[in-house]
Amino acid sequence: MPQVWSCNEWDPLEEVIVGNPFGARFPYADPSTRLAEYPDRDLADIPQGPFPDQIIKETEEDLQSFVDALEARGVTVRRPDTWPHDQTIRTVHWETQGYYNYCPRDVLLVIGDTIIETPNVIRGRSLETGSYRRLLMEYYDSGAKWFSAPKPLLEDHLFEFDPAAPTPQNFEPAFDAANILRFGRDLLYLVSATGNELGGHWLQRMLGDEFRVHFMKDVYFGSHIDSTLVALRPGLVLANPERLSMATIPDFLKDWEIIFSPPMENQERHSAQYLQQAIGSEWIDMNLFSLGPDTVVVDAYQSALIALLESKGLEVIPLKLRHSRMMGGGFHCVTLDTRRRGTMESYFS
Repeated sequence: MPQVWSCNEWDPLEEVIVGNPFGARFPYADPSTRLAEYPDRDLADIPQGPFPDQIIKETEEDLQSFVDALEARGVTVRRPDTWPHDQTIRTVHWETQGYYNYCPRDVLLVIGDTIIETPNVIRGRSLETGSYRRLLMEYYDSGAKWFSAPKPLLEDHLFEFDPAAPTPQNFEPAFDAANILRFGRDLLYLVSATGNELGGHWLQRMLGDEFRVHFMKDVYFGSHIDSTLVALRPGLVLANPERLSMATIPDFLKDWEIIFSPPMENQERHSAQYLQQAIGSEWIDMNLFSLGPDTVVVDAYQSALIALLESKGLEVIPLKLRHSRMMGGGFHCVTLDTRRRGTMESYFS
């Protein structure tokens, strides 16, 4: 079996990259960050600087517990290198600082034996895959295909947005890998603040006719797809009831069973000051990660969601990511599954 092989969100997991919080910073206050993370704020109101040391410490404690749980089940876990996110990044059009490599799901897309570096919307992420270069070279040497999407210029005019529907302009492909859910040969692409429609068309053309890219538009603009829709196994999908209804579920999924998440619990554990700086919404705790079609890692605070998943025959591993809201990433965000045991299938006619 290839060292890189992952076709969907649920096949049995064999190898995964788990993110690294060290050196993480709030995304630099520039037009790209405003669109992608804070479209309702002025640049001057975007939090700046490194995340507090205590948050980094506790995040790594939680990630290590997650790693331990994965390794106890025989999963190989890899971690990216620590990266100097405080350094200035310059092009002829702008300068910025780095962000983090806490969320490998955002910058790399795995489809079968192919790894794609995506044309991320936030300028501070434009060199982030450097922290994965050691792993990427290893995967390439093992036979994986490795592509990079066209590097976007990310000029200011790309980020001129309609406040009612904040998305990047279609001047060039720009999207995060986490705008995409994989269903074998069918990919669901969310058009949002972190992915323009042109990015989905580039992905379709690059993958060719063996794959189909389905667009999900006008349902959620905030960021990524994985706190809006979660693919649990063939025939079963978890949906966010604040963002989706049966009328807006993508047509190709309507023959599957759709279960709607209960409200997120225990949000009162966060102070108002904490939430003022937080990147993620409360629905980040719906962001679960599958170890296989019958096993999921779920935020331990979400007892009602856990009960719902267990009622569908899923084994739930409850773990904590205490700062998923502050850092803007749950268990699916902080992982990149590089090898799952399965085959590339077409689940839809």
